[in-house]
Amino acid sequence: MNGEGRLHQRFAIVTGAGEGIGEATARLLAQEGATVLAVDAADTGIAAMFKRMPNVHSAAIDVADAGAPEALAELADTHLDGLDIFVWVGPEAPAPTTGGADDARWDRTFAVSLRPSYRLTHALLPRLRKSPGGRVINVGSVYSSRGAAGLSAYTAAQHGLMGLTRALAAEVGRDGITVNCILPGAIMTEATREAFRRDTGMRDYWIRKAAVGRLGEALDVAKAALFLASDDAAFITGTGLHVDGGAIQSA
Repeated sequence: MNGEGRLHQRFAIVTGAGEGIGEATARLLAQEGATVLAVDAADTGIAAMFKRMPNVHSAAIDVADAGAPEALAELADTHLDGLDIFVWVGPEAPAPTTGGADDARWDRTFAVSLRPSYRLTHALLPRLRKSPGGRVINVGSVYSSRGAAGLSAYTAAQHGLMGLTRALAAEVGRDGITVNCILPGAIMTEATREAFRRDTGMRDYWIRKAAVGRLGEALDVAKAALFLASDDAAFITGTGLHVDGGAIQSA
């Protein structure tokens, strides 16, 4: 590496950057030389989060809002001199639920976990097409490739994100854009720490399942995003990359 970082002179947008995986990814891409637009809902405190990083611009956007794609595209034009990388980080997995079908929960899950990824990506494609090496990186879940009791809506939405990744990769590959999906396992973040503290059985279950014998950290996922954003991943597209410590191998 030449000291300027693997993403020197690249421009990136990261959603869900107010905490956890999104925050870690925005910080790591910036540390590797990218100019980053970090976005999340206003209640995450995103507007003040990156003040000490001069190459990170932050903005409060609810990605599920009808006007979010246009707002994000306008912010990209304001803060970035182009766009090379778009990282979609959606909400954390909800707690398992029991009982019958719940249309409201189903619709809300798709509204925040899948539809925004499609809408935001398509709004940004004209800018990504101008990049010499555009990257779309979706952050899904191990439930993008498997199922779980009580998580029907979330699992369906995450499978949809993987399907969207594959279809979009086929559509935009000739434009020089790669599209991939990261599939994290059990990751310790601000949002999951309390759940793991309360339910030590769940925590220990995921530690036992992981071949490496530990829970993941947000930085583990951010490093995978950095790889997919870099020139090293130029010939990788339409794939799902498990970042789960080998937990899926014991499923």
